[in-house]
Amino acid sequence: MKYDKVVTGGPCWVELGTADPAVAKVFYSGLFGWRAETDPRPEAGGYTTLLRGEAPVAAVSPLYAPEQPTAWSVSFAVPDTDAAAVAVSRAGGRLVVEPMDIFDAGRFAVAADPSGAVFALWQARAFQGAEVLNEPVSLGWVELYTRDLPAVAAFYPEVFGWSVNAGVDYTQWGIDGSDFGGVRRLGEEVAPEVPSHWLPYFAVAHVDATVHRAGRLGAKVLMGPTDLPGGRRIAMLSDRQGALFGLYLAGADG
Repeated sequence: MKYDKVVTGGPCWVELGTADPAVAKVFYSGLFGWRAETDPRPEAGGYTTLLRGEAPVAAVSPLYAPEQPTAWSVSFAVPDTDAAAVAVSRAGGRLVVEPMDIFDAGRFAVAADPSGAVFALWQARAFQGAEVLNEPVSLGWVELYTRDLPAVAAFYPEVFGWSVNAGVDYTQWGIDGSDFGGVRRLGEEVAPEVPSHWLPYFAVAHVDATVHRAGRLGAKVLMGPTDLPGGRRIAMLSDRQGALFGLYLAGADG
């Protein structure tokens, strides 16, 4: 990720929806050293912010619908959630949750792109989103896995105005050329029941050591530490409840 603070159109927050928030809090606190603060208001439904020191970096929430899977979700910053929701529909996506206010924190909606990958829209008010990006134990990269590459390649630039850095083997998304994520095609080798989805990568100072610690905490290693062009070193895991996430060498140029 080439920027260290939230920018309009870019990823601003990641949230783990899980059937067992207590297990998730123990796992990620042990893995990243995050501190968990649960909102005491009954109407907040147990929503828990995860902090790096005093800086909010992610959240854990219970599942809100029977069909909702245990998974990480990515939110993108927009100046107007209602206008962004209209743009999603016009570009061929659909709304999953209509725009709604979240206390005084901001205005929120959930959408799906033309390939079915779900993401959130966030219009900040009192809460801007992650206060730290691309530093150890914070969000470092986001990646879309999709079964319809042409459709999403047109959709996201239309909705968010993203720049597209298309290479031979990999396409990266950016804001004014500063890349924050990429897109990969789900091929026939991937089981058909695996849906298109967004995947967060958390920046860490030492990928190998973090993978080792994750294994001791009960995670599964889906892809061990791997070097990529540009100095990037990554890994991919699933937590104790099956939620997928990646690790990304902090400060690596995207």
